[in-house]
Amino acid sequence: MTPDVTTAAAGAVSMVQSVDWVAIAPPLITAAVALAVLLADLFVPERRKPLLGWITVAGLVAALASLAPLRTGSRSTFCLTANPDACSYTVDQFAFVIQVLVLGGALLTALLSVTAVKERLPAGEFWFLLLSSAAGAALLPASRDLATLVIALEVASLPAFALVGLRRGDRLSSEAALKFFLSSVTATAVMLLGVSFVYAATGTLHLTEIATKLATVPGQLDTLAKAGVALTLVGFAFKTAAVPFHFWVPDTYVGAPLPVAAYLSVVGKAVGFSGLILVTVVAFPSYADVWGPALAVLAALTMTVGNTAALRQSAARAHSAVRLLAWSSVGQAGYLLVPIAAAAYSGNSQVGATVAYALMYAVVNLGAFAVAALVARSRPLNRISDYRGLYAERPLAALALAFFLLCLAGLPPGIIGLFAKVTVFSAAVDAGLGWLAVVMALNVVVALYYYLRWTAVLFRAPQAAEQPAGAEPDRPRVPATLTVAIALTAFVGVVLSGAPQLVLHFASVTLF
Repeated sequence: MTPDVTTAAAGAVSMVQSVDWVAIAPPLITAAVALAVLLADLFVPERRKPLLGWITVAGLVAALASLAPLRTGSRSTFCLTANPDACSYTVDQFAFVIQVLVLGGALLTALLSVTAVKERLPAGEFWFLLLSSAAGAALLPASRDLATLVIALEVASLPAFALVGLRRGDRLSSEAALKFFLSSVTATAVMLLGVSFVYAATGTLHLTEIATKLATVPGQLDTLAKAGVALTLVGFAFKTAAVPFHFWVPDTYVGAPLPVAAYLSVVGKAVGFSGLILVTVVAFPSYADVWGPALAVLAALTMTVGNTAALRQSAARAHSAVRLLAWSSVGQAGYLLVPIAAAAYSGNSQVGATVAYALMYAVVNLGAFAVAALVARSRPLNRISDYRGLYAERPLAALALAFFLLCLAGLPPGIIGLFAKVTVFSAAVDAGLGWLAVVMALNVVVALYYYLRWTAVLFRAPQAAEQPAGAEPDRPRVPATLTVAIALTAFVGVVLSGAPQLVLHFASVTLF
């Protein structure tokens, strides 16, 4: 063999990348189970369709179990041969925690959905779409180049549109899906424009290389780079429901099946914030003077608008309980933005506060939606007034919902909610954002009113018209999976309130 041929052969071999199958196992297992469910749907008879739900639950449990070898250290794959430090997929502490959050959230959503799918929704389509979205959500926090990041974001988002509009013949569901679709497509278009500008200014898509090249970008490309950074942030602001890009949230939550609304409020939000953290802290640290003030203003606007709108919800309005949770999620998004904005001023260690808060929020918000799904079985309008006397009818469910609401408010016995808010508040103060800390404190006080108002309704005596003397209360049988979802979220919430360090330690460690 001639020297030229030998050199060419060596070069060809060097282009072959080894794949770390352990690192990519969580999204891979989820995607594989999604395909298996889609194929099984073609052959499983109608009476055995519930089996698809249990296959989904088993697949998500397996995906969560595959995270066990990744809990320590950092593993990367799909790296550049010329620069092994530039990889497209990295599982570090940040990716591990977010994957636990999104896969755990998807598992709880699946438990909430088993009965709803059996009664009202097409089984094969629902479970395939849920697993596909969960696979994209699990892929996103480990993505370390903009192309993979955008693809993961869309894989997580596109099935969600269909999930929202899956109730056939339901006008609210169709309108919600259309509004969600149009707003998300607009966000993606804006974000792709920003990504193209960043690529034009740096010549690379890998986040670590972008960070290096943005620090030395030529003067004539500085404006292009700043525009790319700003447009990319706008795209992610849509995904996180930050004001003024939040308008799709309340109608989408009301129109979607309740388990899907729960999924969007937790997993969808985690996906948006994960992408936002990656592009700001990892890719754009050189332009912290651009995105830091912008995110601080967005945080203040988001928490203020969300809490003010939640405060205005009428207890007698149809679907007011879901609308309150929707506006509450907008307000909570404002709190989640605070540590990311603070990272622009005092380093990326601040983003751990967002991760810690997101873990708390995920558990208690899924629990609140689970109780809402329970109440909706007998009161489909799901008004806040429908919760009056819930303690007399279902004491354990009422106590669980009261605990979830107190956690969201940051009041004892919801200790984890209180500590998480203090952690976010401290991040703002440590970064010198005193004005933002004041805005947050005022919003926490505002939120106390509507959370406590709903909590008080739970323990009031039922109205006489609602329960005639001598009549048995209307108590439909509670599905076992719904009971498990409520019990599991309540148990985790109590454990975290008793040992808050289990999640709060992420606020004091370096995740990247």
